[in-house]
Amino acid sequence: MTEDKEGTAAGHSDPAESVTDEVDDTGEHENTDEPKGKSGAVREGVILVTIALVMYYVVLTFVARPYLIPSESMEPTLHGCTGCVGDRIMVDKLTYRFTEPGPGDVVVFKGPSNWNIGYKSIRSDNPAIRWAQNALSFVGFVPPDENDLVKRVIAVGGQTVECRAATGLTVDGKKLNEPYLDPTTMMADTNVYPCLGNEFGPVKVPDGRLWVMGDNRTHSADSRAHCSNLPADAQKGLLCTGDPVAGTVPVGNVIGKARFIAWPPSRWGGVHSVNPQTAPAS
Repeated sequence: MTEDKEGTAAGHSDPAESVTDEVDDTGEHENTDEPKGKSGAVREGVILVTIALVMYYVVLTFVARPYLIPSESMEPTLHGCTGCVGDRIMVDKLTYRFTEPGPGDVVVFKGPSNWNIGYKSIRSDNPAIRWAQNALSFVGFVPPDENDLVKRVIAVGGQTVECRAATGLTVDGKKLNEPYLDPTTMMADTNVYPCLGNEFGPVKVPDGRLWVMGDNRTHSADSRAHCSNLPADAQKGLLCTGDPVAGTVPVGNVIGKARFIAWPPSRWGGVHSVNPQTAPAS
């Protein structure tokens, strides 16, 4: 800092006084400028942190969010199991603001009410901790307390899905080609067990809803597990011939589209949409 020497150079004042005045002058500037500098830095820090938190919240709410895969229902596309290091995927929350989910998309969605039987809250029983968890969830630091699931879209509103041993899985009467199914993972071959479970349908998917299934078809509680059955058909082993709403997911429940595996590093890669209705036969 450059001191003003004009007062010292003028007149015939006592040199000691001049020095004293100069020292005092310097002290005054140091005492006033230093706190201002510190408070300015603190203020800038607070502003930067606030902006970062706001941007983080906006990104998590409207653009993308990480999700943990907790189960094996989407193997081998997505890895997950109890007690292991499951994949963490980045879910694109922006795309479906302009388009709707299509066949073959891997989507994360909030489970409809009839899919939530047996769901256990991930919140603490301690009221104070639960309040903190809910507050942190609002800004994205803690997962929401809801039954979020990940499956692949097989059929959309207006399409009819069914499976018979003679034809395999079909949509609108056309057999699907599903290259993402792995017989080793499922411990079953579609050539031997075409439905990989019970025969079901036909189910005409209501408008604005989706029929979803896991890639690990023999280990997935998907639309087949939540559909409505007519007792007479169920006794014969034919499922999902009742109300078509029960086994389908509202498009409005879809949170976003799985885009890539972010963790662990050994699993880095994209999550690909393969439309089983148009994929070339293998």
